[in-house]
Amino acid sequence: MPTRALLLVTALLFATLPLAAQTPNTLTAQEKAQGWHLLFDGKTSTGWRSTHSPGFPATGWEVKDGMISVTENGGEEGGNAGDIITARKYTNFELSVDFRITPGANSGIKYFVDLDMTPGHGGHGSAIGFEYQILDDAVHPDAKKGSNGDRTLASLYDMIPAAANKPVRPIGEWNTARIVIRGAHGEHWLNGVKVVEYERFTPAFRKLVADSKYHVYPNFGEAHDGYILLQDHGFPVSFRNIKIRELPATSR
Repeated sequence: MPTRALLLVTALLFATLPLAAQTPNTLTAQEKAQGWHLLFDGKTSTGWRSTHSPGFPATGWEVKDGMISVTENGGEEGGNAGDIITARKYTNFELSVDFRITPGANSGIKYFVDLDMTPGHGGHGSAIGFEYQILDDAVHPDAKKGSNGDRTLASLYDMIPAAANKPVRPIGEWNTARIVIRGAHGEHWLNGVKVVEYERFTPAFRKLVADSKYHVYPNFGEAHDGYILLQDHGFPVSFRNIKIRELPATSR
């Protein structure tokens, strides 16, 4: 085959190959320039601690194969070790997290978490904050509770249901959660689609709080910062590509 023809065939072959996927738990040059930072390096628990102590839980969680995962504990909330939180609080931010659930699983990504708010169940259970719900909607009974589906996957738990047409990938595949907070404005995204949007500090939002399970916590929803939390609900759930960028301060 002539050299020119060979080069043309080779170029066409490479043009039709899919682009190489980004290595998990890494940032591209563009992401770094945009201000993104990894909250999980894929190898260690650095940057995370238990809600019960300054250290990372000795049981209930594992870091393995580029994932940080909840281990099986029969679905008990705050099971073997309890939830884990970031080392510091965040105010205005964009958070992206890949998550993979198992059949019947329940978990969550919480933000604006306040460790001074005492959970129910005699102080046990998950720490209090806004929750991006992670759930097997088809199997877990929590999907049928609450109001109008506000406890289903990607919902603002117990307050605002995710859009009915949310793009959910099958159990065992990776989904991507995105949470955006700019002052009073909040958004939940699932696999590139916005599924929840809200404005805090308004009469309408305060009515949502008053009608939710959180009405027993004074000033719930009014905080301007808080920890980010991954929930141990006793079901095997894995997380990776946990990254955040802080956004410019905005007025209330």
